[in-house]
Amino acid sequence: MTLMNRLAQRRGEADQDDGNVAKPGLKLVERTQAETASAAIREVKAPIAEPSHSEAKNAIHGLFVDRHADDINIGDREGVRSKLAAVADEYFRDHAQGLNRLEFGNLIDSLLDDVIGLGPLQSLLEDQGISEIMINHPKQVFVERAGRLVLSPVTFESAAQLRQVIDRIVSTIGRRVDESSPMCDARLRDGSRVNVVLPPLALDGPCMTIRKFSRDKLQPDDLIAMGSATPNMVRFLEAAVRTKLNILVSGGTSSGKTTLLNVLSSFIPEDERIVTVEDAAELQLRQVHVIRLEARPPNVEGRGAVEIRDLVRNSLRMRPDRIVVGECRGGEALDMLQAMNTGHEGSMSTVHANSPYDALNRLETMVLMAGADLPSRAIQKQIASAIDIVVQAERLRGGTRKIVSISEITGLEDGEPQHQEIFQFKQTGVDDEGRATGYHDATGKRSVHLQHFEERGEYLPSSMFERAAPAVDQVTGVRS
Repeated sequence: MTLMNRLAQRRGEADQDDGNVAKPGLKLVERTQAETASAAIREVKAPIAEPSHSEAKNAIHGLFVDRHADDINIGDREGVRSKLAAVADEYFRDHAQGLNRLEFGNLIDSLLDDVIGLGPLQSLLEDQGISEIMINHPKQVFVERAGRLVLSPVTFESAAQLRQVIDRIVSTIGRRVDESSPMCDARLRDGSRVNVVLPPLALDGPCMTIRKFSRDKLQPDDLIAMGSATPNMVRFLEAAVRTKLNILVSGGTSSGKTTLLNVLSSFIPEDERIVTVEDAAELQLRQVHVIRLEARPPNVEGRGAVEIRDLVRNSLRMRPDRIVVGECRGGEALDMLQAMNTGHEGSMSTVHANSPYDALNRLETMVLMAGADLPSRAIQKQIASAIDIVVQAERLRGGTRKIVSISEITGLEDGEPQHQEIFQFKQTGVDDEGRATGYHDATGKRSVHLQHFEERGEYLPSSMFERAAPAVDQVTGVRS
């Protein structure tokens, strides 16, 4: 029985002893004293409000930083965890907040991610089944898993926590994002691409998108195993890279352009000097002799910017055997085409476009963005002489990514670059899970570069360019 209940019981017993007869003056004083004592006891013995999980976490984090700011070794994960646990134990000894072992462990894991990781994002980044993380606002995080978008249970405690994670990401590569510059492209240490948009542009709070790169670098055989290409297609692309044909990888957003560029670069011989130029470094070349250049945004005063165009022009003075431009978005297209046409063969780049034809048109538009006063015919002639192969990648229904076309530039006709398709993907429908189905096949057209291949020691059989005999289901009439 509590002290409050005992007091109430005694008061009731006193009332019964008095026979419920009021004693003027005396009874009123007794009740007043009892009520006063009861109120005092309630004030003294009322349970102290326990700090919320968020408050406790913030307090422990603050204590940890105050004590260990100078001796935190982010490489010693277990050491940091041990120190966090010690600080948390001390905190909870002074605060009556009961946590079981599981809850305590989860709290320490969350604090550890905040201290040496990226907070709630850390578990998503470590999940190899997730290829993309899309933070619409602090309380809504979507992820791409096996090509499908699903809502993640992970959320941020507040917009301030999300801003803290964003600042940690962009500061590691010397970039900034704030209200005066609310958009930023950055990257993680593993090369994963990051895009950030802050309020007032993002109406619901800070918004961040992370395109993860697999820790296991994709191999050419992986393209075949995943059904993204056939052995003949991979062999053709290998010959094109090794014999220094200029290649343009085209595709829409999240179609796998950069991943494909990484795979193609693996065919470059080890004894060649490669210079990569990117807005945010994400290429993962396997060769040893690689110089990586990254553009730089302007500083707080609006000065000091280094554009991709500047880097492409500078790369020509670095004695490169190959120049790889991560993505052409503007006037750098002119500098890239000029490099391809002035002895720097075997160069590669990517461009956003929905088809090989659109890719060539986009190149022309981007050259005009360079401010060069060139007639359209001169630009088209430059494109036709510079680009040899256009590889079209596409993210199909259901999230599968495939090479849907490999085309060759065959020259000019009526002032426009012409191309012929060598390999293609034909979609036949969708399966029960909503994924696109179809098959790769040759178009029956022989490559215009066969002699070029042979002169440089790459021999491709004519049979690889022949269309395969269709296998038709006799019941459904559908090709398998």
